[in-house]
Amino acid sequence: MNLRPVAFIIVLLLFFSCSKEDISTYQEDLVVRLDEKIETVSHKTNEKSQHVDEAFVHWIVNRQQASGLMESTEISNFTSLYDNALAAIFFIQEDRRENAEKIFDYYYSIRETELPLTGGFYQFRKSDGSDAERIWMGDNAWLLIALNQYATKYGSGKYESLSLQLENWIRSLQMENGALRGGTNSDGTEIPNVTEGMITAFHAVKGYDAFHKNMLDFLKKNRWDEELGLLMAWPENPEYAFALDVLSLSKLIFNDLSDDVLFQANKFLNNQTATMSGEMISGYCFDQDKDVIWLEGSAQMAVAFNSIARFDISENIMENIEKTVIQSSMTDNAQGIPYTANFGTSYGSNELWNHTDITPALSSTLWYYFAKTNFNPFDTGKKDMLPTADKFWEYDF
Repeated sequence: MNLRPVAFIIVLLLFFSCSKEDISTYQEDLVVRLDEKIETVSHKTNEKSQHVDEAFVHWIVNRQQASGLMESTEISNFTSLYDNALAAIFFIQEDRRENAEKIFDYYYSIRETELPLTGGFYQFRKSDGSDAERIWMGDNAWLLIALNQYATKYGSGKYESLSLQLENWIRSLQMENGALRGGTNSDGTEIPNVTEGMITAFHAVKGYDAFHKNMLDFLKKNRWDEELGLLMAWPENPEYAFALDVLSLSKLIFNDLSDDVLFQANKFLNNQTATMSGEMISGYCFDQDKDVIWLEGSAQMAVAFNSIARFDISENIMENIEKTVIQSSMTDNAQGIPYTANFGTSYGSNELWNHTDITPALSSTLWYYFAKTNFNPFDTGKKDMLPTADKFWEYDF
């Protein structure tokens, strides 16, 4: 989940909600039930166009600032570690090595001053590096994923020491029960054990050893809904038990998880009028109040459907997302995707920041790119040979 602090007019997204319900057919044909006969679609479902309009690439590239950091939107100098990690993955995929290195070089340059004090990098800061705050494990895991992909693609050990520092810190967060501490809020309070962050860290830390096994054991005992076959975000609060990105990301990370996980995400589906285009679109909300369409999360679902070769569904999602495209107000021949299609709330009654639906957002545009180019950011380093006995989603033990 993407976490935004109030200090930067960004809402904190620790948990998203839904309640248990039977899977129902989505009338707009965005998804279909697994147990229904699927009609043959007019296009081949084993092929996927990998073309993306260069205007999106142009907009992303122009978010990079003199410091090397990527600004999250056009009308603020706010940056997040998560957005920068995603951008680095994008640059690696585009073979724009220099741009990726500018991001890594920034964090490498501050490692000796920041990491001894914090363990991991701050989650948020201005694009010049000032006003840094909040240490969130999940974003640091994303940075480690990006560094691992850089090392794999370019065969370079340039950032090996930084990767090792991050891995050692993430490992140090593991508790006796196998869970990972989430980090530290700006006020000094501890961030709880967040499912999305833990599964991201599971992928980020290379190999498979006791660290990974113990985490799976925790997830089995504390976050797994055996009846529905879903990982939970907030089991202590049944009304908000499930989160959209936990469903999509868990399927991308644990590829032999049932495909049904993605179809159960229909509990988040809703229709809204896009603020900028005025068009009615369909997509996924953060929670079951269904008052907003979260475009980053919807694009994540498109990536996940690509991973099971259901390109008919992912293309439907993408067609709806494309109705929200915003032309850049700062860069010629550039466009991006806003964070949400309309204004509303994120988790519960917390309002989103005041330009969430009217300016392009880096995270949404990057996930749109990943979906459009049929790229799964978790493919590199995927743990395909997990011990069968440890895969709680397949075995009862």
